[in-house]
Formats: sequence, C-alpha cells, structure tokens
Amino acid sequence: MTVSVKNQFPYRYDEVGSLLRPEALKEARAKFHANKISTDELKKVEDQEIDRIVKKQVELGLKAVTAGEFRRSWWHLDFIDGLNGAHFFTPEKGYNFNGLETRKGGIKITDKVTYNPDHPFFADFSYLNSIVPEGVTAKQTIPSPSVLFPNKDAEIFDDYYDYDLDDLIVAYQKTVQHFYDLGCRYLQIDDTSWGMWASFSKGTLNPDLKPVAKAAVRAINAIADNKPADLTLTMHVCRGNYASTWAGAGAYDPVADYLAQLHIDGYFLEYDDERSGGFEPLKKIADNGRHQRIVLGLVTSKKPELEPQAVLKARIKDASQYVPLEDLCLSAQCGFASTEEGNHLTEDQQWDKLKLVIDTAKSVWSD
Repeated sequence: MTVSVKNQFPYRYDEVGSLLRPEALKEARAKFHANKISTDELKKVEDQEIDRIVKKQVELGLKAVTAGEFRRSWWHLDFIDGLNGAHFFTPEKGYNFNGLETRKGGIKITDKVTYNPDHPFFADFSYLNSIVPEGVTAKQTIPSPSVLFPNKDAEIFDDYYDYDLDDLIVAYQKTVQHFYDLGCRYLQIDDTSWGMWASFSKGTLNPDLKPVAKAAVRAINAIADNKPADLTLTMHVCRGNYASTWAGAGAYDPVADYLAQLHIDGYFLEYDDERSGGFEPLKKIADNGRHQRIVLGLVTSKKPELEPQAVLKARIKDASQYVPLEDLCLSAQCGFASTEEGNHLTEDQQWDKLKLVIDTAKSVWSD
C-alpha cells in the first residue's frame, strides 16, 4: 500500500481528475455492453489504459495523479449508484447543456442511503494506489453529497423518504474513512450545485436556494470535521462539463459566503472564461482565517487552443489582489471527460494543456 504525504495539496500545479477515454477503452466498453467480452476482459483493458495514463502523468511531473475516472461512465452517477439505497435509471430525457441534450441518466433513492463496504470505487482506488510510484500521491474523486439532494432538473429523485441528510452524512463519513484505510490521503469532492445555484441567482442567492445551500454546508462540514487529520479534502466547483459544453453561467458572488464557511483544505474553481465572473468573491474565502488553498482553473479543458502563458500569469497576479499568492495554485478549469464522451480535444492536446499548467505554475511559484 502506497501512502504519500510529502507534498502539500492542492499542489501549485494540479489537475481536477477526469481524462479523455482512449479509443481502446471505448471499444472495450462497447463490446462489453454488447456482451461480446467479459467483465474480466474489460477490466484488463481498463488496467492497461490506467497504467499508461498514470505513467504519463508522472512523466509530466504531476505530484498527484488520478485513474482518469476510466472505470466510470459518469463523473457522479456511478458513485451514487454504488451506495446502498440509490440506483441508476434511464430517464426520458438528458440534461440541457447550453442547447445540447446529453446522454440520459439519473438516480432514484429507493431505500435508506447507507455506506456500502463493497462499493466498487474502493477496489478501483486500491488498484490506482498500487501502481503509483513512491513520492507521487494517488488522488481519488467522488461527487459531493449535495449532488444527491433531490433535484428534478438533475434527474435525482427521492422515492423513499422526504430526504434524510443525517443518513447521507453517515454514509459519506464511513466512505471517506474506508478510502483512508486503503491508503487515500488526497480526496476531492466534485460539486456542480454551487455553480448552478450561482447561475440561478443574481448578486445574492435566491431565497428558495438558501435552505439547500445551508444543508450543503452542514453536510460537507460534517464530513470534513470527521475525516482523519492527514487526509486532504478539496472540492471542485463546476458549472457543467459535457462534450465541451456547459450548463451554467454566473459569478461566484451569490454563493461566496457559503463557500467561505466550508472546513475543507482547498477549492478548485472554474475561471476559464467570462462565465465565471471576477476574482473579487475569493476574498471572502481568504478572509475566513483557514488559509485554504484556492486552485484557479484558468486553463480550459473544453478547447484545444493553448492559453498564452503571459495571460495566465497576469490573471494569477490579478487574483492575488484578493487571495495571497502563497494560497493560490493553478489547474485546468475542469476534467477533460466528466463523462466517457469526453471534450473535443485529442489526447496529445490534453497533455499539452496539463504541461501548460505545470510550466506556468513553476514560473510563478518557487515551491
């Protein structure tokens, strides 16, 4: 079992998590669904491709690496489906992403939501952790608990009870502890709720969203306060990432007060275009006294064109007016394949994006 805690995370240059699925993996998954290959044969291809992209991430110089979410179809639904009481289903329609309808997928809560000691993500992490070299950390990503809040637009339905936040908190606390026991020291929760809530509001959070925002703070803090001290817990805030499209647009102002209340170790925040607004709301996080690291997602994962390094450095300097430079880091704004479809880039362009993140960060920070 590998346990690496030599670096502070989030690191100066970091990545969100998902990577483009290679054709070999897509073909194997298609054959599996067509009953042409077995589960073991699919796993063999997954293992080979995960081995390859882990080696590539290490070669690039990343201090924390992921499995690219290669064993998942969705960034969130596969994990939720693995909890007891929650089940995947195929709704009548997909999600609306800037005029594009996505592939169909949703969740129905049909029983008490509880921790599943046999959740497949545990075996997935163990494999990743077993192939990561000494000095490099295996990073695990899971959806935030707020993603499970009943939401018709997100195709999350509670068919069992009028939602029980305490059950969900306990399920997450036990899940996080299990990851830790397997050697995980860097865990990221991915959260589309904050970005979408901000999109639905103007200036301040809509009154009808305040109860769910407070519930999200309660749930995330209950998880953060219960985790082992040497487990880094971060959160990525997303406005949607599907086939290079997006679902929400809006500055962080309406949710900044709530984000500043979180007891996590770091934030991955989208800032790749004008949809994200300015850096001013970050001051509320910087002023909360927790010295949390804020990872600026300035490099887009949606387009292949490389951002000029001078522009990235200027934007980091801009953000440092509101957050001390020592508390800032750099990444792409999101993963490259939140679903197995992936964004409209080639794999080489994906690596070029990550290399740009690394090179830029090295030119800004000396640690």
